[in-house]
Amino acid sequence: MALPAAFFAVFFAWPVAAIVTRGLRTDGAWRFGRIADVVTQPGIRHVLWFTTWQALASTALTLLLALPAAYVFARLDFPGKRILRAVVTVPFVLPTVVVGSAFLALVGRGGLLDELWGVRLDTTVWAILAAHVFFNYAVVVRTVGGLWAQLDPRQEQAARMLGASAARAWRKITLPALVPAVAAAALMVFLFTFTSFGVVQILGGPTFSTLEVEIYRETSEVFDLATAAVLTLVQFAAVGAILAVHAWTVRRRETALRLVDASGTARRPRGAGQWTLLAGVLLTVALLLVLPLAVLVRRSLDAPGLGYYRALTETDGGTFLMAPLHAVWTSLEYAVAATAIAVLIGGLAAAALARRDAGRLVRGFDALLMLPLGVSAVTVGFGFLIALDKPPLDLRESWILVPLAQALVGAPFVVRTMLPVLRAVDGRLREAAAVLGASPWRVWREVDLPLVRRALLVAAGFAFAVSLGEFGATVFIARPDNPTLPVAVARLLSRPGDLNYGQAMALSTILMVVCAAALLVLERLRTDRTGEF
Repeated sequence: MALPAAFFAVFFAWPVAAIVTRGLRTDGAWRFGRIADVVTQPGIRHVLWFTTWQALASTALTLLLALPAAYVFARLDFPGKRILRAVVTVPFVLPTVVVGSAFLALVGRGGLLDELWGVRLDTTVWAILAAHVFFNYAVVVRTVGGLWAQLDPRQEQAARMLGASAARAWRKITLPALVPAVAAAALMVFLFTFTSFGVVQILGGPTFSTLEVEIYRETSEVFDLATAAVLTLVQFAAVGAILAVHAWTVRRRETALRLVDASGTARRPRGAGQWTLLAGVLLTVALLLVLPLAVLVRRSLDAPGLGYYRALTETDGGTFLMAPLHAVWTSLEYAVAATAIAVLIGGLAAAALARRDAGRLVRGFDALLMLPLGVSAVTVGFGFLIALDKPPLDLRESWILVPLAQALVGAPFVVRTMLPVLRAVDGRLREAAAVLGASPWRVWREVDLPLVRRALLVAAGFAFAVSLGEFGATVFIARPDNPTLPVAVARLLSRPGDLNYGQAMALSTILMVVCAAALLVLERLRTDRTGEF
């Protein structure tokens, strides 16, 4: 546990403490009144208001469109259901930069709507809301639909036999059981949209800014680090409150229900109502999820002879010191390094937490490990920027800075994936091997490794996918001459010209294909015990 604790102390707690110090300490004295000074500024109040109401609106729209799909996946059995479930999940694993690019290709300048009807929705709140629904659709479908499929339908059928109408039986039996799952999904969507960065940065233009985007602007454009630090603290407090409520709803869901095998609760659609609902869900998925990605791919092919893809190998565009395609290899190198660090740190932490003799202090570290998931990636990058720039730990010029930030976000996924499997290993097997004279290393290699190998691969895959698409932290600390794929896409989109735009679409398509392939591999490796994600 010593190595994971040291890692999180140096690369998470220290940068966060540096942010607090930068924002509230001046001339050797703490200035807590600065928080009120910053949050009462008219411009900041507007950012806070927009951050909150767009998150509420995005959450409401996502629930409105995704809850019918949750029912369809839980209760209806139809051809192609498994493929459709994978299609629905793909947007959630895509980097936010790709999501923003896909909607820019659909509703932006020269997009499909612009070509057909002369309608442009980029730099409007509607594009942001639609992109958030696209990104979070799978959260509701998997969270609510997964529970819905395990509810025993015989309880509702018994109520119908006793004379209750279909609506009354659903309202009295099924709805109360689903409320905690719906609340948990809603809180998760609210958290993701409250801390939205890549989507708002690409689609919002100069008009719309969330807290996350404002922190980035104050740091990289206005150079007001003190204001950025105060905004980071405000966001930190808000995210902490959201996570606390989320944990409470999850605990309620875990203790209140008796569940059945999900494989026996779905039936073929019956009646006009169920067929109409299925058709509506398929149409929604086609228009909301598939169409933006299809338009993205089509825009990347607009130039004859794969011109935009071939341009990625050239350096005469003036946007990069190296060919944009070099960002692919940079991202892969960083992702491999970040995956190795995350697996090492997360694996050691999971092994310590899985010990049956783990003390209260070790178990409490479990909650600390999850904090990087609740703190925004921009905060992590900002913390690195102001904390790791002078001795004894000056990493400003080091390539390892990006993998370290990415590993900090990926390690919690490793812990949550490995922990259930490690806890399921029978301790008597280890004890028997030790009694027979095996060393601790041989016990781990001969007993634990064969049992956890599949979970280890899944954890590494999650860490790799997260690292590959990470944008919020990387945009702060990636070297200008060595950008990652998401940073390169954002840089191309910020420059005028059809060539830059087409190359951004081509790079986004490459990133989408790599992430989708990683998802399909993970789905094939996954078992019932391979973690909570």
